[in-house]
Amino acid sequence: MLSSTPEAPAGAADATDVILRDGSTLRLRAPAHEDAGALLAFFGALSERSRYLRFHGSPRLDRALVESYLDPDWLERGALVGMLDDRIVALGNYVRLRDRTGAEAAFVVADELQGHGVGTRLLEQLAARAAAEGIERFVAEVMAANVQMLSVFTNAGFEVARELESGEIEVRFPIAATNGFRARVDERDHLGVVASLRPFFEPESVAVIGASRRRGSIGGELFRNMLDADFAGSVYPVNRKAEPVAGVHAYHSVGEIGRPVDLAVVCVPGGQVVDAAQSALRAGVRALCVISSGFAEMGAGGRALQEQLLAAVRAHGGRLVGPNCLGVAAPVIGLNATFAPRALPPGRIALSSQSGALGLALLEKAAERNLGFSSFVSIGNKADVSSNDLLEWWEEDEGSDVVLLYLESFGNPRKFGRLARRVARRKPVLALKAGTTGAGARAAGSHTAALAGSDVAIDALFRDAGVLRPRSLEELVDAAALFSSQPLPSGRRVGVVTNAGGLGILCADACESSGLELPALSEQTREALAGHLPLEASVANPVDLLGSATAATYEAVLPLLLADPHVDALIVLFVPPAVAGADDVAGAIHRAVASAATEKPVLAVVMSADGTPAALLGPGSPVATFPYPESAARALGLAAERADWLRRPAGSVPALEDVDVEAARRVVTAALAGASEAWLRPQETRAVLEAFGLPLVPERVATTAEGAVEAARQLGFPVVVKSSAAGAHKTESGGVALDLGDAEAVRAAVERIGAPVVVQPQIEGGAELLAGVVQDPVFGPLVAFGPGGVLTELIGGAGIRTAPLTDVDAEELVREGKAGILVAGFRGAPPADASALVDLVHRLGRLAEDLPEVVELDLNPVIAREDGCLAVDARVRVKVPPVSRSVKGW
Repeated sequence: MLSSTPEAPAGAADATDVILRDGSTLRLRAPAHEDAGALLAFFGALSERSRYLRFHGSPRLDRALVESYLDPDWLERGALVGMLDDRIVALGNYVRLRDRTGAEAAFVVADELQGHGVGTRLLEQLAARAAAEGIERFVAEVMAANVQMLSVFTNAGFEVARELESGEIEVRFPIAATNGFRARVDERDHLGVVASLRPFFEPESVAVIGASRRRGSIGGELFRNMLDADFAGSVYPVNRKAEPVAGVHAYHSVGEIGRPVDLAVVCVPGGQVVDAAQSALRAGVRALCVISSGFAEMGAGGRALQEQLLAAVRAHGGRLVGPNCLGVAAPVIGLNATFAPRALPPGRIALSSQSGALGLALLEKAAERNLGFSSFVSIGNKADVSSNDLLEWWEEDEGSDVVLLYLESFGNPRKFGRLARRVARRKPVLALKAGTTGAGARAAGSHTAALAGSDVAIDALFRDAGVLRPRSLEELVDAAALFSSQPLPSGRRVGVVTNAGGLGILCADACESSGLELPALSEQTREALAGHLPLEASVANPVDLLGSATAATYEAVLPLLLADPHVDALIVLFVPPAVAGADDVAGAIHRAVASAATEKPVLAVVMSADGTPAALLGPGSPVATFPYPESAARALGLAAERADWLRRPAGSVPALEDVDVEAARRVVTAALAGASEAWLRPQETRAVLEAFGLPLVPERVATTAEGAVEAARQLGFPVVVKSSAAGAHKTESGGVALDLGDAEAVRAAVERIGAPVVVQPQIEGGAELLAGVVQDPVFGPLVAFGPGGVLTELIGGAGIRTAPLTDVDAEELVREGKAGILVAGFRGAPPADASALVDLVHRLGRLAEDLPEVVELDLNPVIAREDGCLAVDARVRVKVPPVSRSVKGW
């Protein structure tokens, strides 16, 4: 979603678009000097009661009244106006109090918009901007009769205190963005977004602007698609000459139609889009889908045109899909506002694609598998409506059981994570993410940054949110076929049955690669199978029926395998030999699984030259079908991953003791004085880490060789001497000397490394681990934990999680993967203190959240022993973060 337009008045560069509870949108921006007249007109249009309640009297309407609101500096005073139809409809402002930590705030909304949530949205954004300037609380004097304003403060999500005196109520509340407040914001977002998207998915009338009678034109084909799909509502062609299209009466403009239009689909050349959109918006349309290209995908000129388009939509309180997109479809109501070559079959899969071409390819592949869709949206350049918005809609949509996303970029990944986590609790969310191979282009100055590339960050985001990540278009379609037709497995144990041994081996290998296992079958199952099979057949897992197996063989053995308590899912493989036909065996598989009435997923691979037999296709099939064993195994692996995530406890973020955020912030602020970024010196690094209670090895800084010797005597030999250069990779630069047992060794090390140096006691024993933090510019703070020491990047295996960490996140980081093997005690080594390591990564997560200036932090190695852990080397890079005054970043 764009936040400003080049044509907007001065002060609009920090504009924010918000959605109200009825689905309409409102642009909030700072009032500029030239807004004085518009602001006076706004005050003049208020009812006498509204003016009285705002000003506690009847003010004189002149320039002096509005002067203090114009061109706010945000430090001493801030102000936002709400814009609709190019007029001011709301104002919120604050003035900083003498104590510097508080500000007096006030709000007023146009009479016709009161009760629509405008005041609450103003308060959200004004509080975010004030907090960015160090203001901690708002104070407001509200007349007791101003019930609506009191409810705004009460329902916003802040902890409000009231005090009544002389008919006025003083309202006080902290404006920090607590979890409770954010939950309220998310709830308001959800209600507003769902209402705003309803015209796209449930329109009663659609206008196709640019519908042409010429065959082959995008507008003409799209309009004919609407007719062919038997749309349940009214559809109107609009073109310059009002020429009928496919025998349907056309109109010069949407306004000429004379009836309400819910959705307008724009298919005119790019240079004509803004005018066409404005015409439709003036006629009352609030939902636009712009198919036309020639916008941001074309460079700077196109971006400016796209901003004009969005500004026009925002000025009328509307929403926009596209531009540069394939269109939208809701097959259940016969809506096919796309120029796809074939209609989408109805079903229960929801699909969003950022690429129109890939969306077409996916629809074609899905059609081959008889998959049906509840809705399809090609978001194109996503100038406004994004995947985040669509997740809000599909969360509520009872007609959608599976959500598929093709993503090329994230606008707000942290919000995506929160939304996807909510949706994934109710229905599977599968995302194919493209554009990940350029992650390494970003220079990394620390081990943690090198390990936490963008693709790793995406994996961490998806894992936390319960989003499944197929790695190809084929895998996405395969997974959709499984999730739309089969229950989840209760575990990862798979039974495989085949009439070709080689095929069974391939399937077993693919299952293992997908994190599945082939257990031994129960003795009862093996005995029952032996009664139906020749002696040469294998009743192990995979079960090899041999090439002589017939339809009757499959029908007899499948119920036995499904009844085995050691099997959570079943993969059935068949290659047609001379003795059995694919259609017969498919019919047998259908009958056997249907009669078993199993709650276990069944996946079938029938490798026939004629494709999958009809008996296993269609909505009535009791199995999911796949072209190859590997396809089935990968899809089942994703299903098992989802089942594991649903069983995983949600966890909670623990409160931490002994954390002094302000002490750490003072160190960081001083380090950044006069610089945009810097590596912290050892003393600064230690101060920041100690402020968050992180366990550190004792150390001394020495400026001479004799000072280093004295420090070694105080700490006790043997010692380690290190370079004190800020940010140095000590091993690579030769800046470290280990196991120095006497004064002469210390003097020699200082002579070689160069003073000043850091002196530490030599720490013996324990596992060497890495823990760190990186602020990803897209995904926010990430916490890394893995094998440490000089071979960190070579060994790999670091786990990555998004901050803040729940107790479950921290336990998984410490106990899973290669790090978990080291923590548990590798090759006879004693186990490390896992609880101390869990506390360490929690503290790193808290540091990453509280100090966004810390863009890279390495603790490497962390020595983990039976009785605790110690970080023996630390590097911290700090950078001035970009200022964000908008609540959208949460």
